[in-house]
Amino acid sequence: MTASDIDHIINHLSLKKSRRRWRWIAVALGIVALIAIFARGGGHTPTDHIARLRVNGMITGDDVTMGLLKGIAEDENAKALIVRIDSPGGTTSGSEAIYDALRDISAKKPVVAVMDSVAASGGYITALGTDRIFARQNTITGSIGVIFAYPEFSRLLETVGVKMEEIKSAELKAEPTPYKPTSEKARAAAMVLVQDGFEWFKGLVAERRNMTADRVAVLADGRIYSGRMAVKEGLIDALGGEDEAIAWLVAEKNITKELKVEEWQPPKPWFEETFGASISDIVLQSVGLPGLPEVSARARLDGMLAVWHP
Repeated sequence: MTASDIDHIINHLSLKKSRRRWRWIAVALGIVALIAIFARGGGHTPTDHIARLRVNGMITGDDVTMGLLKGIAEDENAKALIVRIDSPGGTTSGSEAIYDALRDISAKKPVVAVMDSVAASGGYITALGTDRIFARQNTITGSIGVIFAYPEFSRLLETVGVKMEEIKSAELKAEPTPYKPTSEKARAAAMVLVQDGFEWFKGLVAERRNMTADRVAVLADGRIYSGRMAVKEGLIDALGGEDEAIAWLVAEKNITKELKVEEWQPPKPWFEETFGASISDIVLQSVGLPGLPEVSARARLDGMLAVWHP
């Protein structure tokens, strides 16, 4: 056997070893993917349970949340719903959509809200859609009001020598605009819109909390309340968390004590399900910007808002 034959055999064995290693890597990745697929959220066991839905972050009435609410409403195995709220609010229309969906569910099964750190403005509207509201002593809630915010950078444009020209069908078309100071007429028109939404919000509070319009007017000056204050003012029902919510369901709504609480959530990408965070979350965490998605979500909100800005 020559030296070249020996080299050929060594190279052949090395190639087989390399191929074998890559096969094992491929198999391992396949197993991880299968585990992730079967571990994904979004589904639920076909047994009786108490559903839990989390309303976190900016409220927009997105398709995913509305789809989950629809599924809970139609699932006969979901005997009750606990809504866990940790949100400063969002769009007025998105909050309205979730409120309406919760009222529809309440016609079929009991619904209870548990406020976590923040359930203000649109988060409070969400809670109003339930049959009973619990909050922690130091939960931030309230902020009953509506805001229509927009930037105005006409002076910046003047500084850099830029002027926006407009040809429009009427004076109030696309007003207010960030390209020039707001006229009194445009400001008055926007205020009518805000007041209309505000009256709707106050009407919800009066109806759901059994208050007079005068009483709501006193509470609805935009301020926030702690959980303790909210109980005293009648904006929520009781202090407590999920345990207290379940106890109320058992005592007042004849829900079986032995029922387990089952989380309803959308399916997650396999990477996030496997590693506990999305790739973007990991990258932002590594560069010290973990809160950037939340800030970005607020910046993208458009229209009339029911949101509390800390």
